[in-house]
Amino acid sequence: MKDVDYIIVGCGLASIAFCEELRANQKSFVVFDDGSQKSSVVAAGLYNPVILKRFSEVWKAKAQLELAIPLYQKIEEELKIKVDYKLRILRRFTSVAEQNKWFNASDKPGLEPFLSTHLVTNDNRVIDAPFGFGEVLHAGRIDTETLILNYRSFLKNKGWLEESTFVHNNLKMDSDNLAYKNFKTQKVVFAEGFGVKTNPYFDHIPLTGTKGEILTIKAPDLKINYAIKSSVFVIPIGNDLYTIGSTYNNEDKSNTPTRSAKEELITKLKSFITCDFDIVKHVAGVRPTVKDRRPIVGGHPDYKNLYVLNGLGTRGVMIAPYVSHHLYQHIENNVALDSEISVNRF
Repeated sequence: MKDVDYIIVGCGLASIAFCEELRANQKSFVVFDDGSQKSSVVAAGLYNPVILKRFSEVWKAKAQLELAIPLYQKIEEELKIKVDYKLRILRRFTSVAEQNKWFNASDKPGLEPFLSTHLVTNDNRVIDAPFGFGEVLHAGRIDTETLILNYRSFLKNKGWLEESTFVHNNLKMDSDNLAYKNFKTQKVVFAEGFGVKTNPYFDHIPLTGTKGEILTIKAPDLKINYAIKSSVFVIPIGNDLYTIGSTYNNEDKSNTPTRSAKEELITKLKSFITCDFDIVKHVAGVRPTVKDRRPIVGGHPDYKNLYVLNGLGTRGVMIAPYVSHHLYQHIENNVALDSEISVNRF
């Protein structure tokens, strides 16, 4: 029987961020993951501090970015990979009224650091944007697929990854000790994404789940090195390839791509992009979303030392380091969780 400080279930963005908290504090751990949850892998990966539909500030954007950017830089350095790509995000305006709303929003204290007051004019002949763009500052893209694949390999090489399904009913609880397979621990953190719906300890949390689908297209004539937000996002990923997304489906809880979502994305893309393109990839995943759009973090009300780290929704690359830090401080230093993210709010 091997002793570890923590068992972590899941290996998405939340789990990776929590593993980094543990490593920074010299805690031992093992991660169980079967690769069944796809929301982190299929995420577009933008870190964007502005809700571009309403021109409003993302919840705790500044605090999230202050933790997220150094974390991803640290991972890049240690794993010798590139995942953080600084990226201009241009919000396409559809009217003069939208331009005015943008400039009014840029005067608000929480948005002023993130919204440029310079109107960007369109000079690309295959983009229909007669009213120009507003530019989001301090934004970028995390290559989540590269991050997760390489982090899994890193954990495996260290002997910290068990590539198997965690069978919740096989978790043995005896006083202050927890045991699973050949591991003994005092704390288990469930970071299972939408998979938490099959977790008998936390299946009560109100996780709704929102299916998202994205396309990868090849468009040699588009030639942009910035992201565009219009009816869909267009995100350059190199070699004339672009990520197009995303859809939102609250009914379908499968990871299977659908024709209807594909047609929706193509129709919206063609409303402002006039060049030809080929679809080279189509993927889907269920995001772990919550009705109040806040993460779900904290301990089980009855079972000591069982914790949940979930509900990151559509902004996992920004939120994961923030909530992981706060959960670690809560567990190890008894720091109270913000009521907005605590599992006890339900």
